[in-house]
Amino acid sequence: MKYQIIPVTPFAQNCSLLWCEPSRRGAVVDPGGDIARILHAVEKNGVILEKILVTHGHIDHAGAVAELSARLSLPIEGPQRDDQFWIEGMPAQSRMFGFPDVRAFTPDRWLEQGDTVHVGDVELDVLHCPGHTPGHVVFFSKDDRLAIVGDVLFQGSIGRTDFPKGDFDTLISSIRQRLWPLGDDVAFLPGHGPMSTFGAERRSNPFCGD
Repeated sequence: MKYQIIPVTPFAQNCSLLWCEPSRRGAVVDPGGDIARILHAVEKNGVILEKILVTHGHIDHAGAVAELSARLSLPIEGPQRDDQFWIEGMPAQSRMFGFPDVRAFTPDRWLEQGDTVHVGDVELDVLHCPGHTPGHVVFFSKDDRLAIVGDVLFQGSIGRTDFPKGDFDTLISSIRQRLWPLGDDVAFLPGHGPMSTFGAERRSNPFCGD
């Protein structure tokens, strides 16, 4: 699997373009905004978009989902259903944070722990990792040893838990029980900031390290 990180929105959110190299079929993960920038990356890499994947319902991750889906007739997969209230509140979020007006959406497929999604011939495992938001999901490629973790975990930090239905203890449990068992060698692509590995965070992260 190939990928490109595309920073979008004033929050510098790491939207990512994933694609299966043999088929060139791909997905956009967390298109929070700046659709022109995302589509430029799609065209530059010769990717045939087939779906949108969403880790959670915050506007910097999902603000452009409805527009991109409508424009290209792309199905939407994720997050888990407990984030429905965040998605339905997207128009209010846009006013609160000074974003352009955005629309709410209903995913074509809500995701659950143990599900899989496919990007071309690439299979990604779905892990439900609540705490930052109740319906947050993580996408994991066993073959590539790569996880797309949204705002669950960052290099040296973790996601905020002071939003509605966020919970610190739940987030730490998600990290330790669902991410760490995947292996210290797994690289992760966070929702903000640089990439890291689970092993590096277990050794040094002050919030969730061993």
